[in-house]
Amino acid sequence: YYVCASDLYGWNASNVYYLVSDNIYGPYTPTNNMLKMPGAENDYGHVTQTGFFYTVKGTEEETVIYCGDRWAGFAGNGNGFNQWCPISFVNDKPYFNSLSHWMLNAETGEWKVGKNNNYVRNFSFDADRIKIPSTNKPAQTYLKGWSFKVKKGNAIVQGGANSPQLNASNTSSDRSSVMGNWCLNIYDKVDYTRTVYQTISSTPVVELTDGMYSMEAMVRCGSEYKELYMYAKCNGETYRKDVTSSDGKWRKIRIDDIMVKGGKVEIGFYADGAAGAWCRIDDVSFIRKADLADAIQAVKDGGLYNGNSAIYSLDGIKREALTKGVNVVRTVSDGIVTTKKVWVK
Repeated sequence: YYVCASDLYGWNASNVYYLVSDNIYGPYTPTNNMLKMPGAENDYGHVTQTGFFYTVKGTEEETVIYCGDRWAGFAGNGNGFNQWCPISFVNDKPYFNSLSHWMLNAETGEWKVGKNNNYVRNFSFDADRIKIPSTNKPAQTYLKGWSFKVKKGNAIVQGGANSPQLNASNTSSDRSSVMGNWCLNIYDKVDYTRTVYQTISSTPVVELTDGMYSMEAMVRCGSEYKELYMYAKCNGETYRKDVTSSDGKWRKIRIDDIMVKGGKVEIGFYADGAAGAWCRIDDVSFIRKADLADAIQAVKDGGLYNGNSAIYSLDGIKREALTKGVNVVRTVSDGIVTTKKVWVK
């Protein structure tokens, strides 16, 4: 038997806590020390508060479904209200699967990850609830699920007068373009170089399978940067999309044909800007599009190739040279991958 609970954070998202007992009347342990459910820590239980659970007793297995309260209406905590996520048990302990898309067979009780699942944790930056860094309980230096590298600029610290604020509040006008109350804030009072990144990898339950993925984000940039781009790194290759607009309007940027192998990828944003330069980022997604064996998708039609290029068929089979029909050409230059589709008559 499990008792689950939330923090006292008002309408905002919370840790997912639990106690366990072999008797419904208790005692529940560990005494006076509720445990945080693993899998929920990087986005506060898929940006929810603990609500209730429902157990599907299928012919093949039982699946416990977590129903979290997400106060998305007047509180603006992301999109949607009740959030349903499957609970697994790893080494006899509950494990939270933070999924945006999953499929349940109500007859057998079996479930699987859906094809449109977004693998980014805290993708809308709404899990954090308050200005970060924060010394308020619970003290928090970085945004949930995200890491930061400061090469130049003010250090990110709790209570520092010059520390950059890592998130920014969305206005009602912003929310017509992006989700929720908060977004990523890239800014500093002095010249700065900063990387904001997240490592996505297989969990004990959900595998980040080999395949072709796409990455998207909404970007609102009000300054010109020396360098500003979104990227994904996997198996020694870097895929990137430069941010070129600086008019303060929300725009979608996208990277296609990100080849993931080995169950791990780093995604993020790199900024090299002058003092006062600012950029807002929201609604980041990383979604699987195809099997490696099925296709190497193309992002540009036509074009030439050089001797350092690798040539593939549409079903992912490597070729020695261009052949009649459609060829997919992948070229790596300075660690940057370019993919083109070349038609030979």
